[in-house]
Amino acid sequence: MPNVAVIYYSSTGTNSAMAQAVGEGASLAGGEVRVRLVQETAPAAAIDSNPAWRAFVDRTAGEPRATLADLEWADAVVFGTPTRFGNVASQFKSFIDTAGGLWFQGKLANKVYAGFTSAQTVHGGQESTLLALYNTLYHFGGIIVTPGYTDPVVFESGGNPYGPSVTAGAGLPTEKNLAHARYLGKRVTEMATKLRA
Repeated sequence: MPNVAVIYYSSTGTNSAMAQAVGEGASLAGGEVRVRLVQETAPAAAIDSNPAWRAFVDRTAGEPRATLADLEWADAVVFGTPTRFGNVASQFKSFIDTAGGLWFQGKLANKVYAGFTSAQTVHGGQESTLLALYNTLYHFGGIIVTPGYTDPVVFESGGNPYGPSVTAGAGLPTEKNLAHARYLGKRVTEMATKLRA
């Protein structure tokens, strides 16, 4: 049974819903799963400027936060981040930037990694965000597992082979988006199981 960490940042809840779906897929495939939210670092004034952001921060105040121990524990890690100018969100990047010690010790290498994202518009940078995220994973020495076009659900959800992506402007993820996320969790867990064997 591989350990699967789903580590994500969300400001209004879209990526949170996707993270839960990834976790469900991983669990159904036999993974021991931790779903962890990255700590919010934005100032209160910025959060308060968006009622949905404030509501999400308040609603998740008691949820466990991602730690470096989660990265070390995991055999597979699925990262989730909203798109910010075609790149990962600063909150997510801040968390990743604290992992230098684990990287230096080789504790991030030879794990399975994958990603998912969201953006406000259909062409808002989803693919470039995942590609930018994967640059970090190359440095980790990670084994990147994407959904590719290995299941019909990828086509049904919008056809992003790099990882599930959501157009957040349309509201919460659709069931097709969530199915794509569940499939990613399943695929990552299956590949981590094979790697451990």
